[in-house]
Amino acid sequence: MSIFSLDELKNLVQSPQYPCVSLYLRVERLGGETRQNPIRFKNLIREAEKRLDAMGLRPTESVNLLKPAMELDNIGFWENQNQGLVIFSSPNLFRYYCLPISFPQLAIVGKNFHIKPLLELINNDGKFYILALSQNHVKFYSGTRYKLDEIAVENMPQNLAETLLEDEFQKGVQHRIGTPRSVSYASQQPGSVHGQGSSDREKHEREILNFCYAVDTALHEILRDEKAPLILAGVDYLLPIYQKANTYPHFLETGITGNVELMKTEELNRAAWEIVSPLFQQEYEDIMAVYLQLAGEESTKITNDIKTIIPAAYYQRVDTLFVPLKQHIWGKFDLPNATVELHPEPAPEDEDMLDFAVIHTILNGGRVYTLEPEAMPSGFKVAAICRY
Repeated sequence: MSIFSLDELKNLVQSPQYPCVSLYLRVERLGGETRQNPIRFKNLIREAEKRLDAMGLRPTESVNLLKPAMELDNIGFWENQNQGLVIFSSPNLFRYYCLPISFPQLAIVGKNFHIKPLLELINNDGKFYILALSQNHVKFYSGTRYKLDEIAVENMPQNLAETLLEDEFQKGVQHRIGTPRSVSYASQQPGSVHGQGSSDREKHEREILNFCYAVDTALHEILRDEKAPLILAGVDYLLPIYQKANTYPHFLETGITGNVELMKTEELNRAAWEIVSPLFQQEYEDIMAVYLQLAGEESTKITNDIKTIIPAAYYQRVDTLFVPLKQHIWGKFDLPNATVELHPEPAPEDEDMLDFAVIHTILNGGRVYTLEPEAMPSGFKVAAICRY
């Protein structure tokens, strides 16, 4: 089983091989309803078989395509579920995800995988980083609202003692070759605390600052091109010391205070989300304000016409896309003529045009926001801000 992420989404949609089967299932975890999970799963497989048959696939081809999914159906599998099950299968790929949100039952077959329901896990849940720091413990995490993954960082010091040992070693080397001994991280930085008469406390703070400089140096490569907020988790006196060493421009002044060596991953995740969620909400409100301002100006940079949005998304013109959850617009995109044909009900080989717009907006570096239908601007079924 894979853990779902934005990178995983991009891998799914970059090189699709027809036909692509997308299966979504709400999973019951408590009570007698849990016995219905395998039954509804088999019904979903049969629905996919019917759709493949309508597209002209031979029965043996359909069986081969759905076989990896059918092999999941066993007691052990159903005993280890979350709220939602998502399965993607094509001739060159099979993936499944047990996810912490519920989905309406859905089977879609087309040229691409159907990904729009998954955006609630990604685009409405911004990415952030946590640096869990203590004198005996350093861990670095990448997180969203629903998950936190530890990331290995090359050259990251594991504790304060390791940094002090390396510092003393470097001083010894410098001394033996006749160069100044004062080569610690802190001594090379403006505002460093040093001097012959330093108290034990000042000396200890200087050692911790050296430690923080080493941590920041290790993080520099991995965060060089990132814009996600970074949160420090640690005892309260570490935050102002680390701020002196930090060079990452998106480091937050508000941190998670406490002994991180005693914190569970779930606790860190919840605490971090409380800090960053207002930032992501503000980001959404800012972009919606831009849309409403452009709408008031009757700017040609915004559109609510799916027939205009589809080619704009494909040709890298969509900067921001707003789409409703649990709604579909069925049709086909004629690439040579850059035209869109819409149908009230899905015909064979039709695609959800909303999903098509989502895929190509993401692949082309745009932002996508999934909203409840009643939250869509001016009640439109789709809305976009174009780059030009």
